[in-house]
Amino acid sequence: MSLNALNENDLTLTTTAQSKMVELFQQVDDAIEGVRVFATPGGCSGISFGMTFSDAINDNDGVLECDGFKVIVDDGTLQYLRGVEIDFIDQGDGNASFVFNNLQPMGGGCNTCGSSSGGGCG
Repeated sequence: MSLNALNENDLTLTTTAQSKMVELFQQVDDAIEGVRVFATPGGCSGISFGMTFSDAINDNDGVLECDGFKVIVDDGTLQYLRGVEIDFIDQGDGNASFVFNNLQPMGGGCNTCGSSSGGGCG
């Protein structure tokens, strides 16, 4: 199976994020193909993003080959992630996380976040 290769125009990871990924991949079993970045509807921006280990690469997935791991993104998610940089921030107090920089404005939401009407799309 040929992989749909992604490049730095699609998605990048900072050196810090790459180092953390390598560390995490050393702790998982060999059946893991890569880390999948996914989008889910919801939140004020209309879309929220997450990452999970994946044991499969599907036909509609793009793959960013990194040193020691792969980042997997399906076509539907890639349209929202193009040009995004993934970073890893460790504030040193046990509060550490991957962050998505350069996200494009999505529209979404309904301009009701924080309103007394309870938000949501009516």
